[in-house]
Parts: sequence; structure tokens; C-alpha cells
Amino acid sequence: MKHRRLGRSGLSVSEISYGNWITHGDQIEADAATACVRAALDEGITTFDTADVYAGTRAETVLGDALQGVRRESYELFTKVYWPTGPGENDKGLGRKHIIESAHASLRRLRTDHLDVYQAHRYDPTVPLEETLRAFDDLVRAGKVLYIGVSEWSAEQITDAVRIAGELGLDRIISNQPQYSMLWRTIEADVVPASEQAGISQIVWSPIAQGVLTGKYLPGQPPPSGSRATGGTGERFISRLLNDDVLTAVQDLRPIAADADLSMAQLAVAWVLQNDNVASAIIGASRPEQVRENVKAAGVTLDPALLKRIDDVLADVIQRG
Repeated sequence: MKHRRLGRSGLSVSEISYGNWITHGDQIEADAATACVRAALDEGITTFDTADVYAGTRAETVLGDALQGVRRESYELFTKVYWPTGPGENDKGLGRKHIIESAHASLRRLRTDHLDVYQAHRYDPTVPLEETLRAFDDLVRAGKVLYIGVSEWSAEQITDAVRIAGELGLDRIISNQPQYSMLWRTIEADVVPASEQAGISQIVWSPIAQGVLTGKYLPGQPPPSGSRATGGTGERFISRLLNDDVLTAVQDLRPIAADADLSMAQLAVAWVLQNDNVASAIIGASRPEQVRENVKAAGVTLDPALLKRIDDVLADVIQRG
């Protein structure tokens, strides 16, 4: 496993991170989740990503339990705040009250005294950005959070946050967590250039496009039984990709993966890591063997000719806007 620095910070993260959106506390039992976490550790993954809202807060609890007994200094623990975690008006968003209370709750569920990166899960237009940044800064100064990140923020939002933090002497954002894959390239035009200028890295989610880039979804055929497309939290994310144009183009990636001596999933993960602004690609798993298979994408270099073949095959189905 290789590691990359996160933005201009001193924090290094594994090129492949383990994330438990959808799986822990939802699709798989705690024992299976623990087996996946242990497989990730065995394969050299040191970066673990979750969020307070995943599985109604259960995902944090499962991850915290799975990491018990592991030397805390040996891994990086990320979680997020924004989406509702309770019925009250202050149980959501990026106001000071919710940020501070959610951080304390996440620390309890994760059974740790600090978070390596605490991320704003979305941008909150209803709260002054200064209030949000000051709340995060207070957590950093208290030693409960080491670094600040965001997720799915636009280039303008990132730039504004960096400017305000600089003017007020507040801790700065070091990472953004967007969706990014061969099929979903919306960050390339604006977010990546703005992030590079600000010293911010991407930690990308869904590099395999919710499983579409594995090639298991075939054009003209129903989704495989038990797959993400047949129900559950991830169904609405994958549905926009399940059309015959996309699925046909994905099947044309098979010979390219074979020429690179990679599985389809490995090719997809390796592809996002070719972007210099990407520090880590988040993978999920419901079985340990999925972890062991996908980590083989770490350290892979795809030559320019092969990258062009991928672009040519997917040209008509890439989402850029």
C-alpha cells in the first residue's frame, strides 16, 4: 500500500481508504463488517471513512467496535456532520450547536478521543460560513479534531472557505470528498483546479460507480439478485447509471482491463488514482475478499495510451456537467 499527503498538510493517507457507507449497520452484520475492517488493515489500508448519518448512526458504532484493540496512532479516522441525526431543528446542518454536539456523539460511537479529519458532509447555505469554520476550528484547538475536510462542496464554496479561514486565522480545509469515477467526472472542470490552488486534496467516493464499473450489470438484463440496484440506500445513486448506453460502453472496457492485467474493479480504482489531486479512493465491501481484490489497484500506473482507450470507449456516456 502506498500513501499520499492530504493537501498541503502533514497528514498521510493510504491510497485506498475503507468506507462503510451503506454496508456497516445496514447491509451486513457486525461480524462481517469487522472481518472486512480487519482485512483492510491486513492489506495496509490505514484510512477509514464513515459519517454520523450512515445507517442512522449505527455505522460509526460498528466501525468503532471493529477498530478496538488496534493501535490508534496506526490509522486515520474520518467522519462527517451535516445530515439530520435526530428529530430536532438543531439536529442537522452546520450550525455551531450541531457541529459540536455531533462531534462529541461521533467520538463516543467511534470509541476514540479524537478524529483525524472531521468533514462537513455538504455545504449549508442557511448558516454563515464563518460560524461553521469557527466551530470546526474550536474542535481543532480542543484537540478533538486534527484536520478539517468537506464533502461535495463546489469550487466557489471551497474558495470562499479558504479565503475566510485565512482572513480570520482559522484552521483551513485540507480535503474534499466528492463522487468521482470514469463515468462521473464533474469535479475535473472547476473543483480540482480550485482545490489544487488552495492546497486541498480529493478523497473520492464511488470510484467503481456503485458497482457499475465491475461489469456485473449487463445491458438488456435485470440487475443481479441481491445487488445494490435491487434495493437499499444505494439504489437511487446507481439508478441513473443503469441504462443500456452506459452498460454497453462499460462492457467494452473488458479488453482494456485484460490488457492492463487488472480486474474491471481494479481498473476503475486505479483510474481515479491517476489524478494527481486525488489522495485516496474509498472502497466499500461486504466480504473480506472484495477488500483484498480491490487493494491491488494501489500503486498501479496506467499509461497514456490505455487512458485514451478508456476515454474513447466511454466518450458518449461520461458525465462532466
